[in-house]
Amino acid sequence: MTDEMNPTPGTDQSSEPAPEPAAPGDVAPGELGGDEAPSAEGREWLAQLQHMIDRVTAEAVPVARDVAAKAAELAAVAGEKAGPFARRAADVTSDVGIRVAERSRRFADDLRQRATEGGTPPPAGPTDPAPADAPTGEEEPPA
Repeated sequence: MTDEMNPTPGTDQSSEPAPEPAAPGDVAPGELGGDEAPSAEGREWLAQLQHMIDRVTAEAVPVARDVAAKAAELAAVAGEKAGPFARRAADVTSDVGIRVAERSRRFADDLRQRATEGGTPPPAGPTDPAPADAPTGEEEPPA
């Protein structure tokens, strides 16, 4: 509180805050008319900005190239690791398909046998076994 009463020498004693310095590119209203060309200082700032953008771009290209190379390496490793897994999955799928096909054939044979034992003729239709993906009525828990 004593600072407000006893200002230090050389300070502005007005109650208005000091205006902030203008940032590069800030133009006060009315400073530039509609058709006036940018000042030399403005052109210099634009040239500096363009130079900074060019430098960042030049330095970013090798980094971006390194990141892309690393991503490609990771994709290759993932592909190498996924290959054996996919092969095992295909083998398991093949084994399950064979078991389902065998069960379907047995089920079809049982139906035909029951139909002939009961005196009812077997249903008319193809004599080929049921497709491997046909429902059998006997569900087995997944392996």
